[in-house]
Amino acid sequence: MRKLSMEELNRLTVADFKNTRKFPLTLVLDNVRSLHNVGAAFRTADAFAIEKIWLCGITGRPPQREITKTALGSTESVAWEYAPTTLQALHQLRAAGYVLVAVEQTTGSQLLPAFQPDPARRYALVMGNEVFGVEDEVLALCDAAVEIPQFGTKHSLNVSVAAGVVLWDFMTKMGWSNMQ
Repeated sequence: MRKLSMEELNRLTVADFKNTRKFPLTLVLDNVRSLHNVGAAFRTADAFAIEKIWLCGITGRPPQREITKTALGSTESVAWEYAPTTLQALHQLRAAGYVLVAVEQTTGSQLLPAFQPDPARRYALVMGNEVFGVEDEVLALCDAAVEIPQFGTKHSLNVSVAAGVVLWDFMTKMGWSNMQ
């Protein structure tokens, strides 16, 4: 066994990525304060070829050094849009037919392994602030909430880690092999 070379990885160029089919998922960052988490979300969004990232409220926007450092160029490949509030972004997404899913521990959340997304629908996954989570008024607008099962002493994961876990779960359940 050996590591693959960059040439063997056969990665898309930014131009090719922009023209390739995207997975029907959008990531909504609800007042995420860490620019490193924003950059990591871009990098994860690129890896999974999702449609777009919405940067809402206080969430930092490119170009910023900390975002760029973590994103490794994915701010150039992944489509993104800014909304002054998460509610504004969610109203636009709902009008466009997205199912709005908060990633949050709530009284009505479903454990991620039990949640079955419909492959025929598009989903907007709402990731909350590192301290306060998804805002209450944002939760009220969501169609569902999912939470990642956890078995340790902590009650949450880093927002960028949680985004990767949830995106991968949705992709496997919605037929990621159809993207190839």
